[in-house]
Amino acid sequence: MTCFSILTRMPTLQQRSAACRGLVVRITCGLAIALLGQSSAWALTLEQTRALTLGDTDARVSALQKALASPDAQTAAFLQAMADDAVKVNGTQVLVVRDGKATDPVSGDATDPVSGDATALTDTAEDVINNNRMRGEIDAALSALQLLSPDAALRVQAAKSVLKEPDPTKLAMLEKALASESDEGVRKQMLLARAAILLNSDKADERMVSAKTLADSQTPDTQLLLNQRLSQEEDKQVRAQLQTSLLTIQAALNWGEKLGALFTGISLGSILLLVALGLAITYGLMGVINMAHGELMMIGAYATYVVQGLFRQYLPGMFDAYLLVAIPASFLAAALVGAVLERLVLRHLYGRPLETLLATWGISLVLMQGVRSIFGAQNVGVENPSWMSGGVQLLANLSLPYNRLIIIGFAVFVLVGMTLLISKTRLGLFVRGVTQNRPMASALGVNTARIDTYAFSLGCGIAGLAGCALSQIGNVGPDLGQSYIVDAFMVVVLGGVGQLAGTVYAAMGLGLMNKLLEGVAGAVLAKIAVLVFIIVFIQKRPQGIFAMKGRSAEA
Repeated sequence: MTCFSILTRMPTLQQRSAACRGLVVRITCGLAIALLGQSSAWALTLEQTRALTLGDTDARVSALQKALASPDAQTAAFLQAMADDAVKVNGTQVLVVRDGKATDPVSGDATDPVSGDATALTDTAEDVINNNRMRGEIDAALSALQLLSPDAALRVQAAKSVLKEPDPTKLAMLEKALASESDEGVRKQMLLARAAILLNSDKADERMVSAKTLADSQTPDTQLLLNQRLSQEEDKQVRAQLQTSLLTIQAALNWGEKLGALFTGISLGSILLLVALGLAITYGLMGVINMAHGELMMIGAYATYVVQGLFRQYLPGMFDAYLLVAIPASFLAAALVGAVLERLVLRHLYGRPLETLLATWGISLVLMQGVRSIFGAQNVGVENPSWMSGGVQLLANLSLPYNRLIIIGFAVFVLVGMTLLISKTRLGLFVRGVTQNRPMASALGVNTARIDTYAFSLGCGIAGLAGCALSQIGNVGPDLGQSYIVDAFMVVVLGGVGQLAGTVYAAMGLGLMNKLLEGVAGAVLAKIAVLVFIIVFIQKRPQGIFAMKGRSAEA
């Protein structure tokens, strides 16, 4: 059976990812073994295999560190066998057992050349027990072997691993990798890893050079290493260099934190914009106080969950494309519920805001209970497609997740589409005409009842799109909409009722204000400060950021 067929039979992406990671480690170790085998042969001895498998953990770890000082092909293969739990002992004899066949870890030959029966020796052999500490040491050793991989990306990853957790026992292997490294980018990472190890050297000049070199590694992990060394350093010149390097790193990290707060503010603003766009139609244009707006978002999120389940069951090979189907499905599901709601309830309550508020609040409770009855009260998980996983690493402490970037782009797309629909299409003309002067539009032959249904369904459908987007960054549950309904109303009121431009400015402004204040005062005080600001602003400017113009403003 091929590796591809094995991976495709695994039901979940997590299992496939874990299998792929294990396969990469084995391939890397195999390549490292091939490279090591060119320079040495049979450096691993029987005494070393016994020291690595027999005795207490401290003695085994010490033997492992000695083996890494001069790694060879047999050592790498034996460590991989230990990580795979494929090593057994039969008295003082150490065996590698794979597929029911026992081989000698030094020569690789069958263990019983006289009888040729390898399985007879494994019947009395016992498994080698590796506790958590030993497994961690073996994994670290295998990771260090990636320094010799022909893949530059894996060598960089191994160097970063050593930089994060410097271990003097890996210095010899690192020096060996540096001697043959030709890629400047990889070499730079290896030099940083070497400096991290030598930061605790007994020689002051080596510590000085290491502290100066590590200033180029502007990461929180390096900052922690330098701070730990600073607390122990007694040499004045080295302490001065450590402090200089820490100031350089802190300045770079401060920029990352500021840009990170700006990005999270824009990300929150895009989410608020998606949530508020539907409300800008139902409340801003139609004047309907729809307290079920959050539950319509919830319906869009659950529609995404259903589509995901259908793809997982019937089209597993096309799972990454489920979101492309979920977007129109969430819009249609929420729009259909909105059309039924408008036809049966809201049509009889236009011009009566208090009754509309109470009716939609009751409908929101019905929708939440209906979802609980169908899907259960617990949250359900919606998995990101593989193309939305990961992110763009701009700085050491600044990563822009793909799912957030895509949601920002999606919010812009929905905004542009909605603007063009309202301002450039025949339906948009009718919606504007009915909401601004219903008697005149009716006198001109416009079916105002049908336009009301279309407009309300459009607003509800956009709420469904917001629910689809929210499902990609958090859990989906019956209470999903409750977390955003208040913020959505604040955005619409602050921006100006009936003004799409005001909705955009208000959403982005509140998002940025929230995140910037969180870094100074905390999440709770930031929320309070934003609410106080909105109250004061509305007192001074009741019409919002953008006031309505023309006869609609005079009415």
